[in-house]
Amino acid sequence: MEELAMKKIYEVVDEKRIFTDKTDLYAYGFDASIHHAMPDVVIKPESSNEVEKIVKIANEFGIPVVARGAGTALCGQAVPIFGGIILDMTGMNSIKEIHIEDLYCIVEPGVVYAKLNEAIAKYGFFFPPSPGSGDVCTIGGMISANASGMRAIKYGATRDYVLGLEIVFPHGKVRFGSKTLKNSAGYQIERLMVGSEGTLGIITEATLRISPLPKKRAVALASFDSVVKAGEGVAKIIGKGMIPSALEIMDSVCIQAVNKAMGIGLPDAEALLLIEVDGKPSEVRDSIEKITKILENEASKIEFTDDEEEMTNLWKGRKGVLPSLSRYGDDKVSVSLADDMCVPISKIPHAIKKFQEIAKKYGIIVGTYGHAGDGNLHTKVLINPTDEESWKRAEKAVDEIYKAVHNLGGIASGEHGIGITKAPWINGDVETMEKVKKALDPKNIMNPGKMEQWKEGIIAFLRYK
Repeated sequence: MEELAMKKIYEVVDEKRIFTDKTDLYAYGFDASIHHAMPDVVIKPESSNEVEKIVKIANEFGIPVVARGAGTALCGQAVPIFGGIILDMTGMNSIKEIHIEDLYCIVEPGVVYAKLNEAIAKYGFFFPPSPGSGDVCTIGGMISANASGMRAIKYGATRDYVLGLEIVFPHGKVRFGSKTLKNSAGYQIERLMVGSEGTLGIITEATLRISPLPKKRAVALASFDSVVKAGEGVAKIIGKGMIPSALEIMDSVCIQAVNKAMGIGLPDAEALLLIEVDGKPSEVRDSIEKITKILENEASKIEFTDDEEEMTNLWKGRKGVLPSLSRYGDDKVSVSLADDMCVPISKIPHAIKKFQEIAKKYGIIVGTYGHAGDGNLHTKVLINPTDEESWKRAEKAVDEIYKAVHNLGGIASGEHGIGITKAPWINGDVETMEKVKKALDPKNIMNPGKMEQWKEGIIAFLRYK
């Protein structure tokens, strides 16, 4: 980076919040993906005014800027592949306002999802999107990736709760949206920013819709002797007009990994469905009975619980799939390659069957799990990361997996975003996306090289040596 640019940065930010030591730079080169690259400098802003000044300096000198929250992104969104500035937004972590009577709150981007829910639960409300990384991920990151999670089937994704945003573009700071629940007043730029992965601007404040907490929850655990049958069970539940608050699937690879790593004691089966229902106590009881009836011919066993401790244990096992998969085999670890595709709900059995065929074809292990209720499947490829041939086989398998998803009418990502790892299979009109990018970021400083701009293979900037 140019010396003059650094001099100007030191004039607007306290040097204690500017990091240039190589150990710091190395640590900030990671997110939760397979990728790594070193930034030139890391800055931890404390206000939107600081962010605006930094971005204007970066724009003047053509320096890449990558905004970062907790670093839980799985596709390389927070990896600075062209160096430049990392903006660590976790210092902007204030819950500014809570307006229960108006169903909204105003927060800074560094607020942790779990902390926000802890704050509004006191009033009997919650922020419904429920990512697996909710204990650590930040609101800014959730908006940037349009994160959701297991309760999206009933409550939707982050985009459905964004009422307004304060955004720093290269040309300056602006506000879009409102504090009202309805808005038909012109272009909704705040919605455009959701899922933009920091490639257009940086979110410095968010106005979010909140919802009342349900009175009761219960979970049914259904075991199946094949993962395809479990997929058929999902389609049957939805086809009967049932909308659970969560409907999760785990195959035998995931079940064995969780039991081995966490000792949860999940049933020994080829596949499991975890089906959560919520609402009034009478509604919950009625829903569980209906779901049990629907699955009686598909499932080999169904049991349910409304005990808080038991439900917490079950969800702990489900959320523990990702780290547990690296304990499945002695020399294999879980890598986030084809991990977040979304297909129409009725196509889930076809997708799972195809994934199994592809894994067998290339001699690799694929664990399948995810938010089956909304068609959002996660597949983790297990390979030896030090074996070059394993990477080559995995890359070919991933290509076939995404092509199969597209053939089924699906898309490359349901909630994790695109970044680098899914760029070759991005859906939509790339030319139009590039025009929007150029209009808002003419010098291409905002997280360059990601999404539609990444034109190379996915086995790049690997964190594995």
